Amino acid sequence: MPALHDITAAVIGAGFIGPVHVEGLRRVGIRVKGVAGIDAEESKRAAATLGLPHAYASVDELLADPEVQSVHLASPNRLHHTHAMAALEAGKHVICEKPLAMTSAQTSELVAAKRRHPNLVAAVNYNLRFYPLSLEARALVRSGAIGPVLHVQGSYVQDWLLYPTDFNWRVQKQEGGELRAVGDVGTHWLDLVTFVSGLEIEAVMADLKVVHPTRFRPASGSVQTFKGKESGPAQEPAREPVTIETEDYGGILLRFKGGARGTLTVSQVTAGRKNCLRYELAGGAKALYFNSESPNLLWIGERSEPNRELIRDPSLLAPEAARFASYPGGHNEGFPDTFKQLYRAVYTDVLHGKTSDDPLYATFEDGHREVLLCEAIAKSHREQTWASVTA
Repeated sequence: MPALHDITAAVIGAGFIGPVHVEGLRRVGIRVKGVAGIDAEESKRAAATLGLPHAYASVDELLADPEVQSVHLASPNRLHHTHAMAALEAGKHVICEKPLAMTSAQTSELVAAKRRHPNLVAAVNYNLRFYPLSLEARALVRSGAIGPVLHVQGSYVQDWLLYPTDFNWRVQKQEGGELRAVGDVGTHWLDLVTFVSGLEIEAVMADLKVVHPTRFRPASGSVQTFKGKESGPAQEPAREPVTIETEDYGGILLRFKGGARGTLTVSQVTAGRKNCLRYELAGGAKALYFNSESPNLLWIGERSEPNRELIRDPSLLAPEAARFASYPGGHNEGFPDTFKQLYRAVYTDVLHGKTSDDPLYATFEDGHREVLLCEAIAKSHREQTWASVTA
């Protein structure tokens, strides 16, 4: 039977996240043949930096390569629909960064395209599902140990766009989509919380804010994702004021089917918070709290006995969580490990030639629901009322 090292992948996108995909693939033994950047020169630079054997001059060249069985999409959001559709039609397995596409009309087309290719695996890169202690939290919920989930609260906050001189393609609506803080990091939280809790969001009430209506594009044109915070607010002379329509901050109320409630705060302008996702599930018997900046601890809240903290240790976890913890207790695992574990799950299905019945990774259907949710959040903010999440 073929093994993981018999599979060859290629990556489209050479910015912040493309190299992270390459590292995660290598760690599970997938051969990464090459990369396609925005042009041939970027492809050559990325291939040289990452030690890849091939720099593709174009996406078309990559998709025509018969050696490549799977394609990872780490290109700008506006290109996801085009690249994912082309990859499926070329007979490639697809792992796409979020969002799956810019609109629900586009994601619906991709879901339909995937159904035309039942032997291809198609996933969305919601890697945060694969922190072992979030998988443990999911197992605790599914076992009934915490009781019915009553409410959920949490946040995803960063600081890399704190200054008006911080500029990246993601801040532009035409490049990243109508929602930015929500679309970029809020969807990670929403996907993770619904995955862990088993709840489904039916309506939202959103209040979003553009903190910097004008940002200043530097002479270089942009800064790499997360790189803005490595310099001060005026390290490079600003050249051009740009009007910004995408939100820096948002507060969202959630209604779940079955009666549970929730609240989410998202921000990319919270000083000192580098990449902090937090959620707390309040159940009828216990509560669970997780913080991605301390990913090897899961807090378990009790009413009638002492609270406790579970340290990530595969010998103490449920089987479905333990198999995604590679190291013994006390040997910390973090953000890069979530990519490795996600790809282990995805490529196990690739080896079997089809999507498993209940995959732990996010499918194109999950990606479609996230875009529907974003559209409801945007509508709620525009109309300043509750908006239903409709199919």
